[in-house]
Amino acid sequence: MSTIADVAARAGVSKATASRALSGRGYVSESTRTRVTDAAYELAYVAHSSATSLATGRTGTVGVIMPPVDRWFFSELLAGIQESLVELDYELALYGVRERSETRERLFDTVLPGRRFDGIIAVGIQPSAQELERLRRTERPIVSVGPYSEGSSAVSIDDVAAARIATEHLIELGHTHIAFVGGSSTPEDLSFGDARRVEGYVEALSAAGLSDGARIAHAPPTMPGGYAAAVELLGDRRGRPTAVVGVCDETAIGAMIAARRLGIAVPTELSIVGVDDHEHADMFALTTIKQSPREQGHEAVRLLQRRIEAPDSPLERSVTASALVVRSSTAGRR
Repeated sequence: MSTIADVAARAGVSKATASRALSGRGYVSESTRTRVTDAAYELAYVAHSSATSLATGRTGTVGVIMPPVDRWFFSELLAGIQESLVELDYELALYGVRERSETRERLFDTVLPGRRFDGIIAVGIQPSAQELERLRRTERPIVSVGPYSEGSSAVSIDDVAAARIATEHLIELGHTHIAFVGGSSTPEDLSFGDARRVEGYVEALSAAGLSDGARIAHAPPTMPGGYAAAVELLGDRRGRPTAVVGVCDETAIGAMIAARRLGIAVPTELSIVGVDDHEHADMFALTTIKQSPREQGHEAVRLLQRRIEAPDSPLERSVTASALVVRSSTAGRR
């Protein structure tokens, strides 16, 4: 069986150059690449992953750390990451672990330091646990996806702007009693991204002179969470808001279902807007702020590949613009 050394000798190059030419990682001239691939063909050479790793110092594997992928955003994001990694011939090592769990602590303390990756994509990292700082100690290229990106390249939307635009849309429609559904009531359980969206909501109300009417119904960022919080929020007819901003589309859809079960017409009696443009947003005719997690996954891999090829290059931050998608869940205040 031919080895990479045989291919290198036939092509008249070093083993490292032969590995770069065959893996597509790292620069070689086109003429050299042709000589190496011709030699590999003539020798019927098949690359072995372990040998390639020894020759190049790379593993061909990218670690992806994220919350469990049972929510739409994370499953779409992972799909985008995987699509791009497959195109680049990288293996994906996925760690989908719940935030603030013992398993996650063990992952950061003992598992990740002992694994070899060419790079790491970290999704939804929380600053309170210093997770990004702990990842940097692995001395591997890192790209974060989400609002917290201290010391790493990053992909995100502007969460403050997203919630602010959603709230401003309702204010422009004449609503003055606008509630926010989502976000934990305890600081240690409030995710960094959700906190930024609460901030955007409050910012918009303050700019319109409506800050005294700010009202936050705490709820998990899920349809059942939004439903339960909205049932309580909308149950009091006299104190009922005329509009709701959901921390995400799943929460907003949960609020919409609650309103309809309570006999509250959407949008004539209650306007609702979310954030994400979830796959079900159009089905529920939900007005929302659009983001594309699949495209964010592609972008995260692009930034990581750049960091792998040039570790000393400047950090980059890719921020997707927040675009309002108006459907029929919002209407002017009568």
